[in-house]
This record gives sequence, C-alpha cells and structure tokens, in this order.
Amino acid sequence: MDKWTAGVKNIPCIYGPEPYNFKYGGYVREMKNNNKKVVLLFSTIFAVVLGFAAGAMGQTTPVMVAKGETVQVNYTLTVEGKVIDSSKGRQPLEIKVGAHQVIPGFEKGIMGMKIGEKKSFTVSPEEGYGRVNPKAILEVEKSKLPKNIKLTPGMTLYGTRADGKSFPVKVVKIKKDTVVMDFNSPLAGKTLNFDVEVVDIK
Repeated sequence: MDKWTAGVKNIPCIYGPEPYNFKYGGYVREMKNNNKKVVLLFSTIFAVVLGFAAGAMGQTTPVMVAKGETVQVNYTLTVEGKVIDSSKGRQPLEIKVGAHQVIPGFEKGIMGMKIGEKKSFTVSPEEGYGRVNPKAILEVEKSKLPKNIKLTPGMTLYGTRADGKSFPVKVVKIKKDTVVMDFNSPLAGKTLNFDVEVVDIK
C-alpha cells in the first residue's frame, strides 16, 4: 500500500470478421456467334454479383452476446433498493466476454442477449464479490497510515497498489497504536441487482 486517500467513490460494478476477399477470374471468349458472346458476358457479370453477395453474407455481425465478443452495455446496479452504480450519463461499459474483466455473474447474465435487448437479473455473492471473509479484517499500524488524515470508524480509505489500481478499505475500529481495517469489498456478501441493455456487439 504505497498511497492512501480518504473519500467516497462510486464502486464500479464490474470492476469483424475479416473482410471477405472475393476474387472472380473469368473471361469472355471470342465467339463467331455474337449472341453467344453476349450470353457469356452476362454469365460472367451474374457470377460476380453472386460472389459479392456471398461475401457480404459472410460478413455477419454477431447477433448475440457470446464468449470472445466485445460488448457494449448500459447498466444500473442496485443493492438493497439503492442505486450503487450506473452508466447513465457516461459511455456504455465495454468488455470482452470471457476475459474476466467483470464479475462472473454479470457475464452469465448478459450471455445470449441481442443488440437493443434489455434485461434485469440478480447476481448472488458467490458469483459477485464473494462472501465476507473474516481473515480480510486486519490490524494496521498507525505509523503506516497518513498522519494528515483524521481517522474515524466507518470511514473509507483508498489504498493504491503497485500496479496503480486503487481499492477501498473500511476503518472498523481505532486502537492506541493500530487501526482495525476491513479489506473486504464493500459489496462482499451482497446480492446484486442489474438492469442492463446491450448497445453493441463487435
């Protein structure tokens, strides 16, 4: 924990096909009968049109959310009747399905959805942020915390890992030389309720 800050943050809830290369090789043989030459010419054009049509059919856009697809979704997360996080007023959340960028229950909830489809689903703690782990409640020496922050029980500190990512920690109790801190996710043990809309599938 290199850095600590105090404050309140929104807790993030989760946190083309190759172009069809069609080549048509054809020619029109010189025929003594002009009618036959015309027929061959139109046959060539017709074959080219069919070929490009087949190529266009090969350039299909994914029609539903599946593993490996990049998906954009709007979402609102509600916990115990309170909105915890939402993409409203922001860009849609973009994730690659199967890349473990979001909690497992969120991926399962949007799987099979189509562009424009809306859905509500519930995620259990086991498929969300896990159950509360008593071993994640630790005592930290006061000397390791910033002296300019006035600690009070219930407040949230934000630690910064070596990779630059921040994480919330709740102050549980203040002792003489140590502070009891809860390193569990604020959403640990919570049932999550999502309202989602699939915006795009790439």
